Amino acid sequence: MTSGTVLLAPDKFKGCCTAVAVADALAAGILRARPDADVVRLPVADGGDGTVAAALGAGYSPVEVRAAGPTGVPRSVRYARRGDTAVLELAAVVGLDLLPHGRPAPLTASTRGLGQVLGHALDAGAREVVLGLGGSASTDGGAGLVQALGARLLDGDGRELPPGGGALDRLVALDVTALAGRLRGVRVVVASDVTSPLLGPEGAAAVFGPQKGATPADVGRLEQGLARWSAVVAASTGADRAADAGAGAAGGTGFAALALLGGEMRSGIEVVLDLVGFDAHLPRAGLVVTGEGSLDAQSLAGKAPVGVLQRARAAGVPVVAVAGRSLLAPAQAAAAGFAAVHPLSALEPDPARSIAHARALLAEVGARLAVDWLS
Repeated sequence: MTSGTVLLAPDKFKGCCTAVAVADALAAGILRARPDADVVRLPVADGGDGTVAAALGAGYSPVEVRAAGPTGVPRSVRYARRGDTAVLELAAVVGLDLLPHGRPAPLTASTRGLGQVLGHALDAGAREVVLGLGGSASTDGGAGLVQALGARLLDGDGRELPPGGGALDRLVALDVTALAGRLRGVRVVVASDVTSPLLGPEGAAAVFGPQKGATPADVGRLEQGLARWSAVVAASTGADRAADAGAGAAGGTGFAALALLGGEMRSGIEVVLDLVGFDAHLPRAGLVVTGEGSLDAQSLAGKAPVGVLQRARAAGVPVVAVAGRSLLAPAQAAAAGFAAVHPLSALEPDPARSIAHARALLAEVGARLAVDWLS
């Protein structure tokens, strides 16, 4: 049994519940069983979808802006702002699930909309930008991102390249004068857990291109274009960042963020934990509850629940994981440091019913945690 605050820091249950909804359902169950419990909700994310929501839940203010989606269709986008810090996520503007009618556009999808959102934040006075990468529809190496901020990508006839990674093999010259001016004095933190380089068999085109609808021929063309993009950027800046860990993130957007925005690459969950002020709550916490839809070997490789676990255990606070399902053996979970794992599948084995009734099941888990852990 323990006393003190119950700190709820789950990630989303993908395809089922947002991180906010998971935290709310767990809190409802805990308070049903222990109405006097001190519960703090700090939903988290790993740098991808949900990063802005985590910032908003921690007190950041929402900012609405219109920007181009992955194929250029305008859409309403929200980012988060507090003081001179802005939090953006690629998935909210040029994410794979935002393709019109779900039709892949592997050669023409662009990150221009992300650059437009970033430009809005800079124009409004942001001096520190957290850029959450993940879930992109594009493989343009971040070319659209920097074009929207003033960079000029020119072909052999001096014409601006059209959107998409499929055009990069025609790149001859790069002018970053206007881009450099907009970013002067701005710190860019890139939140991503992807460690892939830009090029090669582990790179953006080879690994992630097929997931975005790229055929083998498309992958070859995208690889050639990204190689050309990398060479021109290196010639322009004097530094080759293509082999850096994370350069291949979000269809190569990590490369542009590192090479042309001066970005600092950090673990997505570490960035989000700092954003939401997680450490400030640990001194009075008696229990931390984290989780995600599927707890598995990938989770142990550094996804959100393990990031939460590491921070909490360093402060001596026990951590319980809640998941839609757990593919970890009890010994694996214990070795990782979890005090317990509560999969919803233990309450409802049928996956479809578990998803449909996830909030009620989460509330039931919360009630059981209150009985088991709170004095």
